[in-house]
Order: sequence, then C-alpha cells, then structure tokens
Amino acid sequence: MTDAPARLPRVRASELVGRGWLNTGGEAISLAELRGKVVVLDFWTFCCINCLHVLDELREIEARHRDVLVVIGVHSPKFVHEADPVALAAAVERYEVHHPVLDDPELVTWSAYTARAWPTLVVVDPEGYVVAHIAGEGHGHAIEALVTELIAEHDAKGTLHRGDGPYVPPPVQPSTLRFPAKAIRLPGGNLLVADAGHHSLAELEPDAETLVRRIGSGERGLLDGPPDHARFSEPNGLCLVPDELRGRLGYDVLVADTVNHALRGVRLADGHVTTVAGTGEQFMVGGQENVAPGPDGTPWVDDRTGMTYDSDPRHVRLSSPWDVAWSAELAAFVVAMAGTHSIWAFDDEQHQIRRIAGTMNEGLVDGLGDGAWFAQTSGVAVGPDGRIWLADSETSSVRWLSPTRTPVPADAATPGDLTGAVTVHTAVGHGLFDFGHRDGPADQAMLQHPLGVAVLPDGSVAVADTYNGAIRRYDTPSDTLTTLATGLAEPSGIVVDAHEDGTLDLLVVESAAHRLTRVRLPAKLAGEILDAGAHRTARPVTEVGPDELRLEVAFTPAPGQKLDDRYGPSTRLQVSASPPGLLLEGHGDGTDLVRTLRLDPAVGEGVLHVTAQAASCDDDPAIEFPACHLAQQDWGVPVRVVDGAERTLRLPLLG
Repeated sequence: MTDAPARLPRVRASELVGRGWLNTGGEAISLAELRGKVVVLDFWTFCCINCLHVLDELREIEARHRDVLVVIGVHSPKFVHEADPVALAAAVERYEVHHPVLDDPELVTWSAYTARAWPTLVVVDPEGYVVAHIAGEGHGHAIEALVTELIAEHDAKGTLHRGDGPYVPPPVQPSTLRFPAKAIRLPGGNLLVADAGHHSLAELEPDAETLVRRIGSGERGLLDGPPDHARFSEPNGLCLVPDELRGRLGYDVLVADTVNHALRGVRLADGHVTTVAGTGEQFMVGGQENVAPGPDGTPWVDDRTGMTYDSDPRHVRLSSPWDVAWSAELAAFVVAMAGTHSIWAFDDEQHQIRRIAGTMNEGLVDGLGDGAWFAQTSGVAVGPDGRIWLADSETSSVRWLSPTRTPVPADAATPGDLTGAVTVHTAVGHGLFDFGHRDGPADQAMLQHPLGVAVLPDGSVAVADTYNGAIRRYDTPSDTLTTLATGLAEPSGIVVDAHEDGTLDLLVVESAAHRLTRVRLPAKLAGEILDAGAHRTARPVTEVGPDELRLEVAFTPAPGQKLDDRYGPSTRLQVSASPPGLLLEGHGDGTDLVRTLRLDPAVGEGVLHVTAQAASCDDDPAIEFPACHLAQQDWGVPVRVVDGAERTLRLPLLG
C-alpha cells in the first residue's frame, strides 16, 4: 500500500516563464534542462503561512533526494509588495530557500498550471510529464512516496539522471541581526530581539546596536539548555513574564518559537532555555490529533470546540505561534497561532493551553470567539483597558478582543475555561483580498499585511504596516487611521519608549534592513493623512456563465482509504462571495461537495470563497482502529460572469 497520490493522465509540463530567476547564479532554467530529474514545482507566495509550512515539509525531501530531485519555487505574489524583486530576494534568503525560484509576478506560469490556491504543488516526472497536482499543505508524506516511486520507475527505465541540480547558493553578508522579528525592553534597559534569521535571541545595549550576548547557538533546531547549546527555529514573538510569576514559573521571557511550533521560556540570569508548550511537531487541521499522549495518559476533549488537550502543554501540538502578550484579565499569555488562524491562551500556572477564538477557517468574521475567523494573526498587544489588539496580517486588518474570565465550576468536566466569552471586533480591514495604503475613517482605511501592533500611552495603537513599509496609528475615539512614518524596510515589531516631556520614541524592528530604527514622535500625536490607493489581489479571473454555475469539489481519498460516513456525512462545503451580492443562491454550509450556484450578472465579478472538508479512514476491515484523516482546503477564486462561458467550476481536494 502506498501513500502516493493517484497519477494524472500524461500531460506535458508547461515551460517555466517569468521575470527572472533566483538561486541559479543568474542563469535561466528550462524544463528541457531538467529532463532526467523528478521536478516538484512549489507555487508559493512569501506572505502565506501555509506556503512557509510547505517549505519546511520539502526540506528533508530535498536533502534526501538531492541528486535526482529538483524543487523549483514558483513565486506567485498575492500582495503588491511581494511583486518587488528586492523583497522577493530578501524573502528567499529569510526563509532559507535552498532551491531555484522563478519570479512570476504576472502569474504566467501560475496560469499555465491552473493553480488556484497558495500553496500548490505540481510533480513532473523525468520525461517531462505532469503526474500530480496538489493544493494545500500537509502532503509531505505523499510527495515523498511519489518521488520514491518515480525514482525507482525511471531508474529501471534508464530515464533517471543522477548528479547536481541547478541550485547556486547566494552570498550572505554578515550582520549583528538577520531578519529580526520582534523586540522588547528588558527591566535593566537593554533590548531583547528575536533574531529570526540567526535562529537565536540577541540582547542589545540601549543604543539598539551593540550586542551584549546571544541566546541560542545560531543553528536551526529545538534544543533546551544553556545559551550556547539551546536552539531555536525562526523565533518571532517575545513577552516579559509578569514580576510576580517569574519565580514560580522559572523563566523571565516567553518566546514564540515559530517554526518549532513551540513556546520557550528564557531565564535572563543565565540565558537558560526551556520548552514550556508544544511538542515540536506542527498541528495540522484535519491531520493527526493535536495532542501527543503524555505519560500520565490524561488527554481530554473540549466539547465546545472539539479540540483535544492534555494536562501538560508540552504534549500539545501547536502551529506556528507568531506573537505572545500577557493579559491580566485572562491571567494568561495570549498567543497568535498563525498556522491555524486562531488565538490561544497559555496559563502555565494551571498547565493549560487552549484555543479561545477562531474556527481555524481563514477569513475575517467578527463576533463571539467560537465563531470568529482570523487570517494568520502575527502581532498581539494588550492595552491599559484590557483590550487585546491583533495584527491580522492576511486580511490586512487591525482587530481586537474584549476578554472576560469566567470562574471554573468545581464540578467542571474539563480542567477549566480560560475565557468564558471572548468577543472579536475589527477596527480596520476589509478581508483577504483588499489592501492598500489609505488613511482616514476606519471603514475606508487600508493596510497591507501588518505584522505588529503596540499600544501608545494615549491608548491609540501603533501598527507595523509591514508591506507598506510604514508605521500607522489607529485612534480609537475618532475611529481613524493616520501615518506616522514611511520608508521603512518591512517593519514587523515596535517598542514604545515614553519620555517625561511627553515625546515618544518608537524603536521599529526593520526586518528587511536587519536593524532597529528609532522614530521620534511629538507629544501631540496627529499623524499624516496619506492615500496611496487601494488594491485587490490580482490573479487570473475565471470566466463563468450567467445564471446557474455548477461547483464540483472532486475529493480523492488517499490510497487505501475511503470516505468515513460511520457517524453521519463525511464531507462539508462552505461557500460565500466578495462582494456578498455576487452570489444570489448557493451560499452557506452543506454536506454535498457538489452545489449549484447562481451569480448576479449585474454585479458581474468578484471572488468565490470555497472551503471544503472530507473525512476518510483506512479501508481495511482487518484494522480494528482505522487511522482517519480530515482533508481541508480553502480557495478564493476570482470569477467574472460572461455570456457563453463555462458553467462548471471544478476544484480538486486530495485526501
């Protein structure tokens, strides 16, 4: 039995066309040059957390088969900033992409391979034929199985050529910081920086330049211990532990160790690092249980959310925690769990970590936490009034939570509920595909992929508007957005220093410039009103016919599995549209993966948002406890209503 995806009919792979190449020493690559190699095309965009997960999934496969496998990253940008070749080169370096990358800003190759979602993987055999087309993350095992099959098959046929691939590593310039992510001010006045590109933490003197010490060996990995032995993997968020908890918890700083899918505690006295939550394995929505069973065998299920938890947070699988902040109202650390588009709370005294908001669907939906949608939340800050401010990067929005904490009944069936009711609000932002640099009233203002937030002394919120290269300010009383500073290189974090004369210094983490930059603000915060325009994500539009449109999600279970309908319907389909008026009929939830939609020709065009799920289990009656898997994929398909166009929209879902 194999886990490889089913082979597609033999179709010649399209040529690789774009603006240029990275990681090739300046040379272009053609498919003809790759004959004899197994080729995996990875359609990605560097803003996308799911795409970053795929990069990590492919690392070991690349290393294992480097003499016969060539991975080609096809960069197909979502945001305007991502189409900048300088920004792309920085991202390739930042995320340690060790294979050639085609810069495809006009989505020429994306269109040729009919990609509809980030990420998409296409496998091409050594004879130049497409043999698999897979959307989404979590398919590393299937890619490995298929690559292994192709190697054996073409080795036997004599069509496999071994030897070096076309990858040429670019030179790396040494610097104190390398793609720093976030920073905090330490009690003694020094700064602690999450030095993501060096896989470590850097303590700097108050001048924000002089290195005092480094915590972490600088090698990517997950190891606890003293500072020269411990390892991180692209750490991002940092939070000081409240004074009263440091002695009891045994650490002073909590770190969101993003690519390790873990939270780490750092003791400042000697730099010792301890893992306090997470197993080091990524929790996959629809994949394995989010709990690795602990030695005490006490996992439990939250009936409200369906999530499984354990009495030891170190046994719970997490997914790309990006930032952390302390909430006194919750008496817990708030965690932006970017990888599952959700918000979690970590209470180390009670040994609890659990989701408090977000369905794990990607989008912008407010309301009670259990039903809210987020999209790769990457920044967290808590205001003096207890509001929890969020930079929700993929919806280019600033949002906030109003928390309460409900006492735990003595006879509770579970160890307790950290929040009771959390309500989600959006201050600025319009959704997954609308962004720009526009100041003014919040309902008209726009951001572009913000990664950080900080609360200013007057209660307003400073926003690291990353892809606009700006610091923006959201003022709550007037409900307006203004610009405080521009010309920054991917700002991702902000440290606020208030002075006695009322002036403010913002220490901005300029990630792509590898430094911290000081921005002086006057005592009277006003900001500048700028309007650099609005944008929508530009992707090829699918023309569809008027009146009825048949939507088909074609689900293919993995080999050896079948649909699992033992407990009711095993599939689910959610459909909506932007603007909502585009979809006259067919919106909402259902269990059938085929649905008839009716689009409004008067609206004419927009984006269909489709989320599909399908559960499958081992198809072998001899297996007493069959392994099950929930496949899930989100699509945002731009459509235009045109007379005479196709009346069927097919989307593939692989088990």
